[in-house]
Amino acid sequence: MDKEAIAGLLKAVPSVDKILEHPATADSRERFSRELLKGVVRIVLEDLRRGIRDGRVAHDDLIPDRVAVAVAVRAHEILGPTLRRVINATGVIVHTNLGRSPLAPRALERVVEIAGGYSNLEYNLEKGRRGERNTHLARLVVELTGAQAAMAVNNNAAALLLALAALAHGREVIVSRGELIEIGGSFRIPDVMAQSGAILREVGTTNRTHPKDYIQAINERTALILKVHTSNYRIMGFTREVSLDELAAIGAEHTIPTMMDLGSGCLVDLREYGLSDEPTVQETVAKGIDVVSFSGDKLLGGPQAGILAGKRPLIDTMRTHPLARALRMDKLTLAALEATLEEYTYPDGPFAHVPTLRMIGKSAEELLRDTQAIAAAIESSSVGSRLRITIEPGVGRVGGGALPMSDLPGPRVAIHPLDVSAASLESALRKGEPPLIALIKDDAVLLDPRTILPHERESLPRLLVSALTRCEGVR
Repeated sequence: MDKEAIAGLLKAVPSVDKILEHPATADSRERFSRELLKGVVRIVLEDLRRGIRDGRVAHDDLIPDRVAVAVAVRAHEILGPTLRRVINATGVIVHTNLGRSPLAPRALERVVEIAGGYSNLEYNLEKGRRGERNTHLARLVVELTGAQAAMAVNNNAAALLLALAALAHGREVIVSRGELIEIGGSFRIPDVMAQSGAILREVGTTNRTHPKDYIQAINERTALILKVHTSNYRIMGFTREVSLDELAAIGAEHTIPTMMDLGSGCLVDLREYGLSDEPTVQETVAKGIDVVSFSGDKLLGGPQAGILAGKRPLIDTMRTHPLARALRMDKLTLAALEATLEEYTYPDGPFAHVPTLRMIGKSAEELLRDTQAIAAAIESSSVGSRLRITIEPGVGRVGGGALPMSDLPGPRVAIHPLDVSAASLESALRKGEPPLIALIKDDAVLLDPRTILPHERESLPRLLVSALTRCEGVR
């Protein structure tokens, strides 16, 4: 393109004010401040000018209608929210990438109540003076687990970091080699231990660790014996691990504190649902382990949190450590966690209202009814003729690094598109409003009803209509 043509196109670039006043940016003007929107317009116009100089932009690209639409789209991308609610149709209940556990309705109500005004977060109403935020949770955790004392921080990795820093800084912590785990995000036990200032003392082998291994490692520098629940993998075959009873006895005999990092934090017996590999917090405390740490947003079914329960002197040491303030929860998380723990105190129990546990506990009959209802709704929709719908067996997962060897069998809706590919349909569903996250298998899009919340089912036909329309637009 010659210089004269480039100059002509540059002159044709619409002005900032013209785009700001264009009808296509009306919604953006209502949503965003004028100064911020003006900045987006300038970004789009500068992109066009670069494109003209590079030979990528033609005269039609400079039509004000097109430019205004581009600004509206870019404004939403730059200034609009990126954290969005999605529909989880994967069958993975505690899906780390999708925010793990949905909150119970009463937990949501409590968050709104506390967020909308002031609260007694750190104020003792009875004594009329400063209070301690952990008291709101400690009473419930103590009652539910049988521990002497409890506290909470912002996640379980933080709980472990705090425990190691407060109880073992500059001293040795004994851990079995088979429990030096790595979980998502490259979180590794040895790395956390190094950050805490504690010194790792490995014992045993990858697949076998005996009580004598711990005993032989104990010396004058030993501060803590740590056991880590390998919640995200299993070593099978020729194995041996030291039981909680054995570990507690070793600690008691040598007056060394013992700690169990449980990870998922289960407060209920899941064996009747075929999930037998997850120890409960209560069982662990009852075995005599001095400190137990666990998550709030996995099998507990609450918000992201790390809970520490155990002997009072050890909990007090952690509670008064400088890291405790840096790792503490905010009032909204605390409100959600307190309300979630309260679900375990009601007569109908947590399976009635905690979504994570409801999904785990769904019966085969209930899952089949849900699957059939979803399939029928899709078939009767305006795009039903463009799809072949079948019901097929599937396997869900607890997720969140918990119970890796346990399946949750149940039916799934298989959507076989007749005039587009399953990959195209899945992509379009993922970009819908709200986004629907599904699986693909054998050129079919799979919807697992276990993780689709009841109020989300009615929107599935509409989302499919929109997705197929979007597929047509890109063909």
